[in-house]
Amino acid sequence: MPMLKPPPRLGGYPGKAPRLKRYSIVELARNARGHHEGWWEAWRSPEPKPRYDVVIVGGGGHGLATAYYLAKEHNIRNVAVIERGWLGGGNTGRNTTIVRSNYLQDESAALYEKSLQLFEGLSADLNYNVMFSPRGLLALCHTPHELREAQRRCHAMRLNAIDSEMVTLDGLKAMVPVLDLSGSKRYPVLGGLLQRRGGVARHDAVAWGFARGADAFGVDIIQNCEVTGIRREGDRVTGVETTRGFIGAGKVAVVAAGHTTTLADMVGLRLPIHSHPLQALVSEPVKPLLPCVVMSAQVHVYLSQSDKGEVVMGAGIDLFQSYGQRGSLPVLEGQLAAACELFPVLSRLRMLRTWAGIVDICPDASPVIAKTPIEGFYVNGGWGTGGFKATPGSGYVFAHTIARNEPHALNARYGLERFSGGLLIDEHAAAGVAH
Repeated sequence: MPMLKPPPRLGGYPGKAPRLKRYSIVELARNARGHHEGWWEAWRSPEPKPRYDVVIVGGGGHGLATAYYLAKEHNIRNVAVIERGWLGGGNTGRNTTIVRSNYLQDESAALYEKSLQLFEGLSADLNYNVMFSPRGLLALCHTPHELREAQRRCHAMRLNAIDSEMVTLDGLKAMVPVLDLSGSKRYPVLGGLLQRRGGVARHDAVAWGFARGADAFGVDIIQNCEVTGIRREGDRVTGVETTRGFIGAGKVAVVAAGHTTTLADMVGLRLPIHSHPLQALVSEPVKPLLPCVVMSAQVHVYLSQSDKGEVVMGAGIDLFQSYGQRGSLPVLEGQLAAACELFPVLSRLRMLRTWAGIVDICPDASPVIAKTPIEGFYVNGGWGTGGFKATPGSGYVFAHTIARNEPHALNARYGLERFSGGLLIDEHAAAGVAH
């Protein structure tokens, strides 16, 4: 019987590499049923050190990516990522996995395009398959105004050297045959904006890949460690109070999605951000139905199909502000009605499960990635509904900001001063379908 040898562990921290056992196919099958005997951890679970150069609060995709690029690009490895639950248990594991860079404003286009470029090489960089699938992203247009706005965005993207093209009704029919183009609907489809390099990636795999990569550089990943306070002496932060004791830090970086304002309040910093639940659902698995991601801002739904065959659906945020990871039935009812209007065949499917994440939103639908007026305190939040697609790009520029104490060129406009100076980066149109 052939023997399978597990891949070598990446290493990167002091200590002798563990001896790896060789497994037979029978043993692997037995372990796959839940025994997991002899499996090694993909990353360490160390006890917190008394002090780190950088403490990153938030063990989602953005926080882990920040730690990875701090170590890889800036050689800052005395870093801890602190997560109150398990890695990727927040918004990273509760989104719809869409990746795109079809934004209007120059600043947004540059940042999201950098992220998309990193996604394209991420599996090779991390030596971990993040299952990035550039299947294409199609934004439908239902009114003459929406069609003109899409054409404007298409031209703006091309000026920024980002792939973009308009699609006619005949092109839509050939590309997505199950889409209802009869013209008898309340909002008939008039055309679409296509980014062929857009697509999806496995959200869990992105978090796991960055976690394993950061751990290989010696970063400490500390789970089940809730931050209960941030210690401040004068105008400078000195560390974080946690359920596992005080952890000193030269710099504290908050990357906590929906809880950004809660943590900023601990140091007396008020941010122009508010949080909302954002719902999604998946259907029972079916044979290949949707060859690309399809979104509609007018009827407010977006859809893709997972590798298992589930139809993944999302819609807009719940209007009420909340920190609860659950949504409301009216939003689900609205997005299901919209999905069935575009794709009548979906009315025959059964819903398999639903969930909600927490999104924090800035007034201009663009994030804050910046150092703050408090020395040693940095904030990365307010991504609204565009967080997952920005994961590698966000970590890349935030790591630069923390390491050099100044913004990268790509996030120079994403500071807090834009709200007092009126220099907003308005991306409500590009983020209008809430993903």
